[in-house]
Amino acid sequence: MSALQPARGTHDLIGEEQRRFHRVAEVARLVAATYGFDEWQTPIFEDTRVFSRTLGETSDVVTKEMYSFDDRGGDSVTLRPEGTAGICRALVSNGLTQSLPQKVFYAGPMFRYERPQKGRYRQFHQIGMELIGPAEPLADAEVIACGWDILKGLNIADDTVLELNTLGDKDSRDAYRTALVAYFTDHQAALSPDSLNRLDRNPMRILDSKDEADRRIVADAPTIGPYLTDPARAFYDKLREHLVRFRVPFVENPRIVRGLDYYGHTAFEFVTSKLGSQGTVMAGGRYDGLVAEMGGPPTPAVGWAAGIERLSMLMDAAPPAPSPVAVIPIGDAAEATAIEVLQSLRANGIRAEMAYRGNVKRRMERANRTGARAAVILGDDDIANGVAQVKDLTTGTQEAVPFSQIASRLK
Repeated sequence: MSALQPARGTHDLIGEEQRRFHRVAEVARLVAATYGFDEWQTPIFEDTRVFSRTLGETSDVVTKEMYSFDDRGGDSVTLRPEGTAGICRALVSNGLTQSLPQKVFYAGPMFRYERPQKGRYRQFHQIGMELIGPAEPLADAEVIACGWDILKGLNIADDTVLELNTLGDKDSRDAYRTALVAYFTDHQAALSPDSLNRLDRNPMRILDSKDEADRRIVADAPTIGPYLTDPARAFYDKLREHLVRFRVPFVENPRIVRGLDYYGHTAFEFVTSKLGSQGTVMAGGRYDGLVAEMGGPPTPAVGWAAGIERLSMLMDAAPPAPSPVAVIPIGDAAEATAIEVLQSLRANGIRAEMAYRGNVKRRMERANRTGARAAVILGDDDIANGVAQVKDLTTGTQEAVPFSQIASRLK
């Protein structure tokens, strides 16, 4: 019988890969906390309407990628393909729309049925943050600055570039939409079937097409700049001023539109050239209409999400595996005392292990294999004197240490 393998598009996180994964989430949590963000956890599956209503019926996520199914009660549920919609649903469900602003950080698995590719799986993981309540461009700049600081904390900021765009306000987008429809209608014979379907519903999505023929047409499409209203232009100007004050470098890219229907004003991506064609590692923008789609009041918001797998791939080296302390009893009689020492070390925050069997030589060999930094050796005579032999496995030095001082000496 052949061994069972992970389902296509999933993978196990073990050893070095898990340490990279943990490091990304750990750094992100710490940096987000310094900006005043609290962590929320939402369910990994939601009522399908949470996503179909908010992500846009013409989006690739809804039309091609969602894991949706009827549960045993006949209700349609969906494994979450992204985090923002669930956070906004939680805001409304928990009656927090009157307690703004809310600064939310999240981390966890997402699910999309798509072709597995470098750094992207069908079950993948994201960190993200949402700043809900403020309508000012300073809020947009702050969440971008927090993302930049996370990249710096992971020592990968130099490998990324922040690309920035504006989608304007509703009047700007309406005027831009008319211009795009006119342009793409003149080229509709060469558009892909997906883009033809989007032409009437949401022509801005054509700008995000991955089809090569579409991309050649998009290259000469109008940009939104000439269609911005004065308030929208002022918002974008202030955002760029704030980013300079936060010392966040950026370049402008008028082709960034983001892939979901609820974005307006700010759109941005942190991209890298080190992961091939899948170069976006963190992306987001402003989405002032999403909370209302969940049944709440009109509420401004801005945020971003980042793929943990992609961020971890940019790290030069994985964090080292933590080095334990090996506790080694000499003979069965010493085992009871060894267990007390073992638990004392753990209570003091020291990673400590003891082999379940074997003579002293074998236990020392195992300590070396596990990368132990020290060994606490317990023989009958030492126990009688209330001490243990503490051996530094890096230098080879050894000394007798009273039981009460073992933890402090090893720290």
